[in-house]
Amino acid sequence: MTAPTPPFRDPRLPFAKRVDDLMSRLTLDEKTAFLHQFAPAVDRLGIAAFRTGQEALHGVAWMGPATVFPQAVGLGATWNEDLVRRVGEAVSREARAMRARDERVGLNVWSPTVNLLRHPLWGRNEEGYSEDPKLTSAIATAYTRGLRGDDPAYWRTAPVLKHWLAHNNETARDTSSSSVRPRVLHEYDLRAFRETVEAGAVAGVMPAYNLVNGRPNHLSPHLGRHLRTWTEEDLLVCSDAGAPSNLVDSEHYFDTHEEATAAALRAGVDSFTDHGTDSSKIVARVQGALAQGLLTEADVDAAVRRQLSVRFRLGEFDPEHDPYAKESHFDTPEHRALAREAAEQAVVLLKNDGVLPLAPGTRVAVVGLLADECKLDWYSGTLIHRSTPLEGLYERFGADRVSFAEGVDRVRLRTADGTFLHVLPSDDVPDGARGAEGALDPALLAGRTDLPPLTTDATGTELALIDWGEGVLTLRAPDGRYLSVAEDGYVRASADQPGGWVVQETFRLEPHENGHLLRHTGTGRPVQVAADGVKVAADDADAEVFGLAVAERGEDAVRRVASAADVVVVIAGNDPHINGRETEDRTTLRLPGQQERLLRAARAANPATVLALVSAYPYAVDAGTLPAVLWTAHGGQAAGTALARVLAGDVSPAGRLPQTWYADDADLPDLLDYDVIGGRQTYLYFEGTPLFPFGHGLSYASFGYADLAAEVGDQTVSVSFTVTNTGEVAADEVAQLYVRAEAPAVPRPRRELLAHRRFTLAPGASTRVAFEVPLSALAFWDVAHGQWRLEPGPYALLVGASSEDVRLSTTLTLDGEPAAPRPVGERGLEAADFDEQSGTQIVDRTKTAGDAVTPAAGGTGQLLYRSCDFGTGVTRTTLSVAGTGTVEMALDGGAWTPALSPSAPSAGPYDYTELDGAFTAGGVHDLRIRLRGSLRLAHVGFSG
Repeated sequence: MTAPTPPFRDPRLPFAKRVDDLMSRLTLDEKTAFLHQFAPAVDRLGIAAFRTGQEALHGVAWMGPATVFPQAVGLGATWNEDLVRRVGEAVSREARAMRARDERVGLNVWSPTVNLLRHPLWGRNEEGYSEDPKLTSAIATAYTRGLRGDDPAYWRTAPVLKHWLAHNNETARDTSSSSVRPRVLHEYDLRAFRETVEAGAVAGVMPAYNLVNGRPNHLSPHLGRHLRTWTEEDLLVCSDAGAPSNLVDSEHYFDTHEEATAAALRAGVDSFTDHGTDSSKIVARVQGALAQGLLTEADVDAAVRRQLSVRFRLGEFDPEHDPYAKESHFDTPEHRALAREAAEQAVVLLKNDGVLPLAPGTRVAVVGLLADECKLDWYSGTLIHRSTPLEGLYERFGADRVSFAEGVDRVRLRTADGTFLHVLPSDDVPDGARGAEGALDPALLAGRTDLPPLTTDATGTELALIDWGEGVLTLRAPDGRYLSVAEDGYVRASADQPGGWVVQETFRLEPHENGHLLRHTGTGRPVQVAADGVKVAADDADAEVFGLAVAERGEDAVRRVASAADVVVVIAGNDPHINGRETEDRTTLRLPGQQERLLRAARAANPATVLALVSAYPYAVDAGTLPAVLWTAHGGQAAGTALARVLAGDVSPAGRLPQTWYADDADLPDLLDYDVIGGRQTYLYFEGTPLFPFGHGLSYASFGYADLAAEVGDQTVSVSFTVTNTGEVAADEVAQLYVRAEAPAVPRPRRELLAHRRFTLAPGASTRVAFEVPLSALAFWDVAHGQWRLEPGPYALLVGASSEDVRLSTTLTLDGEPAAPRPVGERGLEAADFDEQSGTQIVDRTKTAGDAVTPAAGGTGQLLYRSCDFGTGVTRTTLSVAGTGTVEMALDGGAWTPALSPSAPSAGPYDYTELDGAFTAGGVHDLRIRLRGSLRLAHVGFSG
């Protein structure tokens, strides 16, 4: 007899019932093993092994050749949800096709990144979409819908949003804490996640490495309090790599890994990414936690159930019913065309005095360190096709009309005995790029040791020296290979590009005696010349002292070609692996010095100089002396062709800035200041003059806006207006709708994006643009009552082509909920629910939930709570505190009460005591509280 089909194999049953059945068949040990990223097979049930996690930020990454689309920040610059949805669809199709031939390719994709681009010096700026939560959620929703697919039951891939929560710094990223007040939490950081999850195409989230309000994100109470309330789908929470161990090893939040693992699991983490493919440590920690009573089997079941829910949705148990099982679309003509379209739409024209588009027959000089580069980042796939700006302009204008100077310094390195570093010829320099074979963890890819190390001879080899800023250099041999250091310590010309988790292709020239030490940044060790070849030395005592013989300065080469051209195009920007990347924040908005010198040389030789910035983040450049400036993120495989077509006018640029471009480093807040409201950050609150504002982008056409109409309904505001192409070429426009509260009782944004739309218009054509905006989008988080509130009063609706280029406006007066004073006489005050603060930071009240406030760095801080209603009167106050220090209170602008302090230091930061003191108040007043020392204030109560 044939054994009956178990219910979990029955496609006629709902997924939830099938998960229930499968759960009932798994042993506790089998379920525990599922908690690691690499879940093993259960052969007795015919269940295959499963891996959470496949990077797919702008194409399938790490697993070999794939279509490479523009970086995420470039996709954000398109402001085009339809385009981004199609990109997500192409990426997920390629993931399916690649998995069919390589089981290492996963379908639980860890993309997109929805961290808001609050600070432009963040090293991972390239991974996010925008500084604005509304634009971020719109683009992220489009991408996840493409990744998910359209089938109502089965998912093409299962997207996981990164990185939960308030994560914008690489500096001390696993130990720093983001102090996030409730208004910033709800109005800014949670919002991008919430709107994307509510759209219904998200399978889960990944917590970030950092802490928020003193508590590691892998223990975030917001996973249960907020995230899992936004959808009826089971959401899979996957830890970031190594983060579970960080809870003990670097954060010292727990004493044992059993405690830490149990706490993370109970907080809502379902899959632990730790120790690579070795699951034994995580399994042992969970088993230890179970044995110690820190976990129950029900805790394990909850996590495993959520993982299985995703696996069922991916069709793993129904291959005959999975509509995506036979997906074969890979590197198709349609995907190539889409990569070019995305790269074209990502180009932002920042300034144009009429030099663009380039006229037919123009003699173009293309110069700059990125002119003949198609750079990849850490989350890129391996290029199948490649297009550099130089190649694109050759193709568009003809090689006879295009001249080129890279602008590198050409040097030889002279040793103390008068010989020079020499690159030996090699018959084996393959065309394959690093990682072309694919790797589950590219950080483990090793450098080449099969090529000969450098040596010395009487003439040496001329090397291309590029200074990427802050003294970080790369050196390239004439055959195009970069000098690199492999595990054996020898220096070889072996790398096709700088790259890797620890970049082995960068050096520093440090002044020393009458020359320089050549220090390898990856190892921190200087280079020496040994009998068996050039290698890194054990210490400085063995280092070689080099002289620098310059054969040609880059500026000289740039001047030569620039002076003979009609127009110069300077291609400047960054290498995504150097000075600004995951693990490393930038230190300045300025271009590296070498690139600024090249730009000045080109401009001096030819006033018709166009600056094209190709970068993962904004720069502060002197745009006033340039006739035209463009920006694009690293645009993937079609980047060069796309840029050339925009320069030539084949495509009218219509990208828009997804974040503010500040004019100077002095405009920036501290990297670790996450209070966008109090710190007046992003276009929402920034009061200075930006270099280029949020939403900015020019066109080769011109557009007129007219006939604004706005009407308030029961739950929405209807806004419509007409846009006309008044130019001479067909072009895209991005119409943007903003709002500003005109008489707010609390600080509100200067203007806030409500809606946008990108569309194409022929010359003379018009279109009516209409938006339905929910009134809830105009609300703010009322800390006095812990809820959203639409404030009554006038609101300005602003329509235009950027946040500052407003063409139409009108004012509506809305009915809302009037402000009510804080009922502190009845409920007291949660310390973190302040209206304003200075000199404080929010910390964890306990290890599981709640916030407290403490002075920053043990100093003095103040808190302000407006409109506190003490009712008919109070005479006493009770403060819940921990630590040491003092608390003082004052009404309105009055005198401070006598300081209260604990009689003895608390045993620990979570051991709270009650301070009781006299405090007389009645009616409604503003309350000020002053904290000194290392005291943590959690709650203030009133009585009497």
